[in-house]
Amino acid sequence: MNKLPLYEADSRLKRVQQTITEMEADACIITSSVNQYWLCGFIFDGFMFLFPEGDPILFVKRPSNIVDERAKQIRKPEQIPDMLREIGISLPKRILVEADQLSFSAATRLQAALGMPETKNISGEVRKIRSVKSEYELEQMRESARIHAYVYELIPSLYREGMTDLELQIEIERQMRLHGSVGIFRSFGENMDIFMGSMLAGDNAQAASPYDYALGGAGISPLLPLGANGTVLLPGTTLMVDMAGNYRPWMDDMTRTFAIEHTPDMAYKAHQVSIDIHNAIMKNFRAGALCSELYLLAEEIVNQNGLAPYFMGTIQQAQFIGHGVGLEINEPPVLTPRSREVLEPGIAFALEPKFVLPGIGAVGIENTYVVHESGFEKITLCEEAMIVLS
Repeated sequence: MNKLPLYEADSRLKRVQQTITEMEADACIITSSVNQYWLCGFIFDGFMFLFPEGDPILFVKRPSNIVDERAKQIRKPEQIPDMLREIGISLPKRILVEADQLSFSAATRLQAALGMPETKNISGEVRKIRSVKSEYELEQMRESARIHAYVYELIPSLYREGMTDLELQIEIERQMRLHGSVGIFRSFGENMDIFMGSMLAGDNAQAASPYDYALGGAGISPLLPLGANGTVLLPGTTLMVDMAGNYRPWMDDMTRTFAIEHTPDMAYKAHQVSIDIHNAIMKNFRAGALCSELYLLAEEIVNQNGLAPYFMGTIQQAQFIGHGVGLEINEPPVLTPRSREVLEPGIAFALEPKFVLPGIGAVGIENTYVVHESGFEKITLCEEAMIVLS
């Protein structure tokens, strides 16, 4: 099902090779799992060498049974120079590495092994290339979103009076796995630990977190201060469900909010404003829009409704309302008020204007959209109104 088509691999390789040429480098070394998968369709422990032209070479430490004519088994990076010389390739003098993900010790060892070439960072460039999806990638995201929506539709049947957020999350996670979720989902950057998603009940939604997500939550341990913390689901509060749409290698992102038996009118108002923001952005923007323009329109609608103190948090307010989605849950672009990034055709992004109401909880929705010349395609097709759990 998820075998990488040859035409996809060739297209991606050519785009990276063009970047190698533009950055005036002799080679590029890919070490991160996500980019290995994007280029090869599988991951390994080792180094993927790409050159401005021709096929890449895979220097593989593990596993030992990869069946690929480009693969060469090694035990350590110090073996690479001799193996390159054996096939008539000179040691590169300028190489591009994923400096945002490769550890300092691994980078310095690799550089020493290759005779101390000049190194430059290609992490941002590859992420930018990956942000524009092919139709193959977009269809995987649509498939993931369809399953994601189906699992969310099961949530009311999983709820039982007196449950805690954790107890309900466990039931949702079970359904996710039964319907094909891979479990963890990939994210980029530091302080991004998470398992299968986040659930926020009541005032736990106000808890600030060190993690760079839209909202926080205390979590169940200081080791992972994020998301559900064992809060009992009490009448008059809300439950925000932001569980991963990782049913295919290319993911979607979706949040829905539930009322526990009933909730104050303020919650329904703020929730509707979140929906209104989505509708306004769908109506007013298309390919070519600046990411900052989407944020500023959302902010204008929030201010018109007097909800600024609750927008994207209370104690700690996030300064973005959306982000790209793909093989990682947080790809470029990011929808911030100062962003200069442009929404190009083929970009998929999640839009998540949310509110945190003291004494009630978090409200709002998140959808994933695909950018087209004519407008945005919503792929997370699931009920958006706040559903009552009773």
